[in-house]
Amino acid sequence: MADWKTELDALVKETMAFAKGLRGETPMPRTIVEPSDREEIRQRVANFRAHQQRFNRELEEYASSEWRRILASQREAAGKRPCF
Repeated sequence: MADWKTELDALVKETMAFAKGLRGETPMPRTIVEPSDREEIRQRVANFRAHQQRFNRELEEYASSEWRRILASQREAAGKRPCF
């Protein structure tokens, strides 16, 4: 029983030594963004948002038109069924 305890103690000691040897990562220095760069970023974000909104509108319109087409074809098929 003492054998696993000595192995555990050795593992803990080895892990602690390993952790001490590691260096922490140095934080990245903050970059100063020029006002002209900020404006360019704002413009790019605005363009991206406009593009996404247009894409979403077109997707909704397409989905609605397909849904209407499917419903119309189902109604048409239902009207052609023979009555028994």
